[in-house]
Amino acid sequence: MLDPLSVLKQYWGFDSFREPQEQVIDHLLNKQDTLALLPTGGGKSVCFQVPAMVLDGICIVISPLVALIQDQVNQLKNKNIKAIGLTGGLKHNDIDTLLDNCIYGNYKFLYLSPERLQQELVQERIRQMPVNLIAIDEAHCISEWGHDFRPAYRNCSWLRETFPQVPIVALTASATADVQKDIINNLNLRQPQTVKSSFSRPNIAYMVFEEEDKKYKLERILKKNKGSSIIYVTSRKATVSYTEFLTQLGIKAAFYHGGVSSDEKQEKLQAWLRDDIQVMVATNAFGMGIDKPNVRTVIHLNLPDSIENYYQESGRAGRDGNKSFAVILKNKSDESQAEEQFIKVIPDTGFLKLLYKKLNNFFQVSYGEGKDEVFAFNFNEFCHRYRFNGLLTYNGLKTLDRHSVINFTESYKNNIVLQFTVNSNSLFSYMDKYPKIETIVQAILRTYGGVFDLPTKINTVLISSKTASTEEDVMNVLEQLAKDEIIALNAKNTDAEITFLVPREDDRVINIIAKDVKKQNKLKVNKLQAVFDYCNTNDRCKSVQLLSYFGENDLRPCGICSFCILQKQKKTSHEVLDIVAEQILKLLKNSALSSRKIHEQLTFREEFIIEAIRRLLEDDKICINQKNEYQLK
Repeated sequence: MLDPLSVLKQYWGFDSFREPQEQVIDHLLNKQDTLALLPTGGGKSVCFQVPAMVLDGICIVISPLVALIQDQVNQLKNKNIKAIGLTGGLKHNDIDTLLDNCIYGNYKFLYLSPERLQQELVQERIRQMPVNLIAIDEAHCISEWGHDFRPAYRNCSWLRETFPQVPIVALTASATADVQKDIINNLNLRQPQTVKSSFSRPNIAYMVFEEEDKKYKLERILKKNKGSSIIYVTSRKATVSYTEFLTQLGIKAAFYHGGVSSDEKQEKLQAWLRDDIQVMVATNAFGMGIDKPNVRTVIHLNLPDSIENYYQESGRAGRDGNKSFAVILKNKSDESQAEEQFIKVIPDTGFLKLLYKKLNNFFQVSYGEGKDEVFAFNFNEFCHRYRFNGLLTYNGLKTLDRHSVINFTESYKNNIVLQFTVNSNSLFSYMDKYPKIETIVQAILRTYGGVFDLPTKINTVLISSKTASTEEDVMNVLEQLAKDEIIALNAKNTDAEITFLVPREDDRVINIIAKDVKKQNKLKVNKLQAVFDYCNTNDRCKSVQLLSYFGENDLRPCGICSFCILQKQKKTSHEVLDIVAEQILKLLKNSALSSRKIHEQLTFREEFIIEAIRRLLEDDKICINQKNEYQLK
């Protein structure tokens, strides 16, 4: 048997394991089922990848996200480790070939979603594989008490039934005590070893600030802390507007959301990873599977929908162990906005029935048909046609996805089909007239032989790479050719892909999942209330609040969160605050000033200034005028 430390050194380049990775690995090599609770950034993947490399055979990995599967498979391939991911959009023959490779090709890892595991072909082939380890990633998805319940995860128990002697490791970064019990029971883990790393992140200062002017506070934070940052917002539009705002301030920023093309996502991600840009402004589509150690600040400009998601997103800061900040900027309207965004747009069973029926009609799926059919999907066109609320529809599609009715994959694609409508002589005469287009046209002709005879699907990324141009350049040439009637062009943008996982049976399909949907909807309300409680509780350390939520008992104030800092300030000698108050009164003798103007003209820390203003108001020495400025009484 290979030595785990040697494997770690050879493939990952590390000389030692992080605590408690080695403990998890030892249990698995001793054939013991294991529940591994490691915080975000704790190196969960190494816990199953190293023992899988040590043992003969292949490791089956269940993961809920296509992006996460693709990312981990690519990372393994870059290490010259043979890995396969069964992601969306694969045809039956492709799956057949890939599974054969797993059986006969000495592959070490097979990644797939829980929905894919249910397919008869997949189960049949997995039975023939020399499975050495089963890894259930994001295992909280198996629990109805979890923040991201995915019923298909319940079918992972099939792996236990099929391979009773193979050890199972269930991994998660966020699980309450109830969720942990659910994971153990549903996976039928046998005398499981629970390895739990504390959820404490002592290097992260958790901050909650009440701010009416979030942009001003954001500017101050980012100019003071100039390291790599992530800003989370809850809409695509906000990612763009905040990126423009930061750029105008001279802060290098980029936006990232589900509607950005794959090429553009990669380009922006690499620029951020290289620190060419300081700030990534993103929806929660960003961050999963990305391990950047030197993120100094994670800022939420809108309230997250659960403590679990907040812990994961904020935990992307400070993975190198250096001091970092996790900040929530909130104001009076945020709670009602969060309820509008997360609660009032929760789809009930009535809406799901309507949505499912219209989805089938949109793609002209007949009753009893549709299983395993894949369609390119334009979300905006669908909502416009049926006059559906966008957010409600999106949540409805995600609900149908979680309950294995459909597979809903967000991915921007250009679907380009063209055919030349002139003969070759006319085309060459045209290129003589417009020589700048010749390189791209010639590349199309060399790549697609039948483009004069039949409508042909064109890969614009491939053409751009062959001609050292951009995808936009290629599209501009195609649009010019179409305008001048040289080609017939059918260019359709899609921002998602829908795969129907069950035959169309309308209401009956939704009735089967109705009970779980109602239970999950109630749970979402409770999860959001926990976020409100976290933000509004002003008498406890923020780190202690988070650790209590996850059931930890050894709770000591962190000393660096917004609450702890405020407590320290209260202990600050009255002399300092007296000096600050005296300086404020001197300023106000000249004119009334806003708190921002006061802060700009004084060199004291912002917290001291705020406390001094509060005391002057209480002592009736100053007041607030109609312009929301402070003035002498």
